[in-house]
Amino acid sequence: WSKELDELYEIIDFGKDKLLELSEKIKKDINIPTLKISYNKVFGYYFEVTKKYSDMIPPNFIRKQTLVNSERFINQELKEFEDRILNADEKIEELEKELFEKIQDTAREHIENIKINSSVLAYLDCLNSFAASAETNNFVRPEFSDKREIIIKNGRHPVVELNLGSGNDFIPNDLTVTEDKNLLIITGPNMSGKSTFLRQTALIVLLAQAGSFVPAEYAVIGMVDKIFTRVGASDNLSGGESTFLVEMNETANILNNATCDSLIIFDEVGRGTATFDGLSLAWSILEYIHNEPKLMSRTLFATHYHELTDIDKICARAKNFHASVKEHKDEVIFMRKIIEGGADNSYGIYVAKLAGIPEKVLSRAQIILNNLEENELTPDSKPAIAKDREHKIIADQQSLFIFDNDNLREVLKEIDINNITPMQAFVKLKELKEII
Repeated sequence: WSKELDELYEIIDFGKDKLLELSEKIKKDINIPTLKISYNKVFGYYFEVTKKYSDMIPPNFIRKQTLVNSERFINQELKEFEDRILNADEKIEELEKELFEKIQDTAREHIENIKINSSVLAYLDCLNSFAASAETNNFVRPEFSDKREIIIKNGRHPVVELNLGSGNDFIPNDLTVTEDKNLLIITGPNMSGKSTFLRQTALIVLLAQAGSFVPAEYAVIGMVDKIFTRVGASDNLSGGESTFLVEMNETANILNNATCDSLIIFDEVGRGTATFDGLSLAWSILEYIHNEPKLMSRTLFATHYHELTDIDKICARAKNFHASVKEHKDEVIFMRKIIEGGADNSYGIYVAKLAGIPEKVLSRAQIILNNLEENELTPDSKPAIAKDREHKIIADQQSLFIFDNDNLREVLKEIDINNITPMQAFVKLKELKEII
């Protein structure tokens, strides 16, 4: 676009070569084989010849210095070349600015056509990318439904699948969300594929509504107006927000803005606080999504709170799924398949073992886990979380006034609290203690 600019860049990139070319040219022109080009801070670039050839220097050369064995000269061609080398960077900056302003002026004259062409090219580039991905990665054309449903056969995560090493096949999963069962509770251990399953569902819906084929064998997508996600763990230290506060802020945004046409993805909500607080919030959030008329959204809720699997007893549209696991001797094999039913074990201690936690810690953890699990049910073999708190309080209050010991009741009736002395009261307490 600019011959001058190209020459300046050639001087910067190939300055030494240009000097050698000039030196060879002058040698031939004046027939002085010992002529060479040198440089110092006083004279800059100059020609240097021995005394033997000093009389052969053309008259248009200017003598700059005489030494014992040599003479130094310059000419107009060398000085112009020197000026271009020493000022090339500055000249390039000026010239590029000038050229850029000319390009801007030209672009302004055709701005409307440029905008149209850019939009068309972007659209074609997007469609070409969709087509290339679909053909390369075996995507299929999704179908759309006017029902609030999502049905996926052998769905895959498009990014995870591509990043698996050779010999590792991605395990596809099915998903069925209908208007009758649209609140899915997904339990299972870490590393079992729950989070990948959630993310691939959101991606498949997003790709479908963007006009792309999707990574599945078959897919029917009921249109969604928004996709809400609460996944991962992060904080906002500069804003004074803890991990749990960030989690609750995002959850509040979902509950306040989702609609019955939305897709909601929750991954382990409530884990950033105390266990009972987190479990209580998670249960209440699920109830709210299920019962609130403006919500009733299609929801996938992954959790380690196994107590949440009982929510299908009070929420008709809730359904339990879990990540399949097989136990073989002392090993646990994660099958990466999401199947119906709730999980009965989180295998957290096994995952800790894989991470290299000391055996002494693992053994003690197993003992503590066994103790905790013994108190998981109420005396009548019901899940502790399902108890009605109000009834519990009433039962506790009644128990304060129930006496199973008639002998104790008779002794208490005989006490004259108006006439008893402190010493007599002390003796009486000792008698009551012996009766108990």
